[in-house]
Amino acid sequence: MQQNRLFEELSAKVSALLAQGPAKDIEKNLRALLANFFARLDLVTREEFDVQAKLLARSREQITALEARIAELEAKTLKPNA
Repeated sequence: MQQNRLFEELSAKVSALLAQGPAKDIEKNLRALLANFFARLDLVTREEFDVQAKLLARSREQITALEARIAELEAKTLKPNA
């Protein structure tokens, strides 16, 4: 529900800005307001997202390989000596 509050706050501020004065000031203030609004959302760029997705995929592959190796080592140590 915080997102709804942010949109309501954004709408109220835009309305207040439009009621004030010249278009140049409105544009300047609106840009600052939108920059602040998007900064609050803690967004990442597409490039950052893609890098993290690749790192996650690589980590998953390594974890899967390590799990298989652990299972293999456990199987060897649990076998009775013949």
